[in-house]
Amino acid sequence: MSDIHIEEFYHDIGLILSRLYASFPRPSTIYVEDIAGVDIPDEYGIHSDRFFSCFSAMLWLQKQRYLHFESTIRQEAIDQAVLTEKSFLVLSSQSSIAIEDTPDITDMPPYAARNAITHISLLRQALKSQSSIQISEIVFHIMEQSHSQ
Repeated sequence: MSDIHIEEFYHDIGLILSRLYASFPRPSTIYVEDIAGVDIPDEYGIHSDRFFSCFSAMLWLQKQRYLHFESTIRQEAIDQAVLTEKSFLVLSSQSSIAIEDTPDITDMPPYAARNAITHISLLRQALKSQSSIQISEIVFHIMEQSHSQ
């Protein structure tokens, strides 16, 4: 049996961290629908399990000190969200893993080579590929690395 909810969790975490890195250090609002996709509430106004799982992933990231936010906008967004120092440092650091299609850095200038193998670069590459295996691997590695910080 496949644990699709865990794959979705890794995907959500990857997108959230990537978006916050792109706006760092400026706080931003992250909407659940921007991460999990459009959700149409049922006749009682209740969102899907997928929607609530994504929102829960946002709350989990704060509890685990990957990000900080000022408030929630109902259960639809986190407001004034920013990466913590721990997350910023891990995402900016060089990765010790290689995912499929990791760029060949041998002919790159030193600065470009260093940036090509950072956690955030590999995360962006995995998200672009839409490979659940690559996304899971890099997000899991990022979480592992954050414990050594």
